[in-house]
Amino acid sequence: FQPPLRPSLGSLGRTIRLQANFFQVDIPKGFLQHYEVEVKPDKCPRRVNREVVLHMVQHYKQIFGERKPVYDGRQNLYTATPLPIGWDRADWDGSSIREGQREPPAKLHVVDLPLLCWTTLHDVQEGTQHVATVEHDAQISTVSDGVARGCPVLAVCPAGCEYFVLSQGWQCPVRGKAVCPCLFKRMLAMAVSATAFYKAQPVVEFLCEILGVHSLDDQRKPLTDSQRVAFTKEITGLKVEITHCGQMKRKYRVCSVSRKSASHQTFPLQLESGQTVECSVAHYFREKHKLQLRYPHLPCLQVGQKEKHTYLPLEVCNIVPGQRCIRRLTDSQTSTMIKATARSAPDRQEEISKLMKNANFKGDPFMREFEIRVRDDMTEVTGRVLPAPMLQYGGHV
Repeated sequence: FQPPLRPSLGSLGRTIRLQANFFQVDIPKGFLQHYEVEVKPDKCPRRVNREVVLHMVQHYKQIFGERKPVYDGRQNLYTATPLPIGWDRADWDGSSIREGQREPPAKLHVVDLPLLCWTTLHDVQEGTQHVATVEHDAQISTVSDGVARGCPVLAVCPAGCEYFVLSQGWQCPVRGKAVCPCLFKRMLAMAVSATAFYKAQPVVEFLCEILGVHSLDDQRKPLTDSQRVAFTKEITGLKVEITHCGQMKRKYRVCSVSRKSASHQTFPLQLESGQTVECSVAHYFREKHKLQLRYPHLPCLQVGQKEKHTYLPLEVCNIVPGQRCIRRLTDSQTSTMIKATARSAPDRQEEISKLMKNANFKGDPFMREFEIRVRDDMTEVTGRVLPAPMLQYGGHV
């Protein structure tokens, strides 16, 4: 199959020079080390797998040394220089990686694979080679994108293919794929975008925002059905962390909100004698954690799996930071978002330039490790200002 050739470029209108928010990426020639990684237990989220690999890199210096490996969160790990494992299969135990979490101990298996060649990419871009396999191009994109993620200013809060700086409010330093293939070269796309995140705060304060009250002192009665339904709709699916166990801040995902208050909601409690009794949440926290609830009239958060009957009082939970709001914003929230993010083209250009300067790609260890360089200047392209179209109205032009 021969794809049709592109028709000739247009010539209508007045030509102008434009600056695009793309920054050229210079990739070295040579080879990369490619390893197959298997994390046990499998089917873990990419975030968990990355934590496992990061732990191994930090604690097994005799293997990784000062290398800065790039890991895609699944099965591929890349390094600029070979690891001292040869062609053998290397196994490591990653017990106690995630302090305060209930995940089982993780195990890491690494196998050496054939080298990955940068030169093939250069040949395709320079026109000396016409075809590069899709798999090879995807691997190159994984490495270059992973190196860009390693920069401190970019490795902030990923949401899909975007990375957000929470400390800067609404700003989004990178939008879309970090490093993308363009005609004869690769580019780093930098943009300013916006999205909404849930505020990291105590759940009781989050409830006040939902109910529209200043404090829970104004809500001394149990929630009505309509209030509970509204609260359930907003908090279901969010992650919360507990505050009543000292430094061990376990995180849970909310699956529902109890219909009963903490003083009346019960769950099956197994005693040391083996007997199972029904115990209220308020009584359990008073006896087990020596904690007298301030708001026993409020409902509880049901977390984890519903069949396990795990209930937490609202006052011992905080909303975990960095959670993107995917629900439809209200009209007032949308208006606030527009006012906070509206910027002219020169302002957006200046902000993107500041993001590039703050990124400090030249001093980044990942960039130095893989000898990748990002140019500081925006890419200049040629545009055309088309003449105003002729309109016909009522038979007149």
